[in-house]
Amino acid sequence: MQILRGFVLLGAVTALFPMAPVTAEEEFPLAINVRQMHMETALTAARAAMAACRAEGIQVGVTVVDRRGTEQVVLRDVVAPHLTLAVSRMKAYTANEMSVATSALEEDGPDSPLAHVPGLFLGAGGVPIEAGGVYYGAIGVSGASTGIQDEACARAGAEAVEIELEMSL
Repeated sequence: MQILRGFVLLGAVTALFPMAPVTAEEEFPLAINVRQMHMETALTAARAAMAACRAEGIQVGVTVVDRRGTEQVVLRDVVAPHLTLAVSRMKAYTANEMSVATSALEEDGPDSPLAHVPGLFLGAGGVPIEAGGVYYGAIGVSGASTGIQDEACARAGAEAVEIELEMSL
């Protein structure tokens, strides 16, 4: 009886959503390979971002997220406020989800529909990490007096690993 119900359900679904035959040009792989940054690579990016800010006398928090938006590395300099951790995470998460530097999103500010999405940050300080056409995640920095300074440090972190990531392809 259970098998009969399954066939009836399958028949109903097929009737509602007919499927065209797949041609050779439309074939797709049964699985995909996803490249991820190794933890040490993410740590190198975070340390490079922090070093760039320290060179300017700025204490910051840095977050690197993987391509899924999950924190991979979180660092806070000695006297950087605790708040820098939450903000750097939001910047990294936003850069990752939108696949752009967060400075590109700050123009619309509070008028943007994105401004009402919890967890997003529409100000400078987050940049994607990508190399050789492969997307790896993003890095966010918080603690400088301007988002532009935060973003310069984040960019330094991303650039510190992009060449090596590209060479590994």
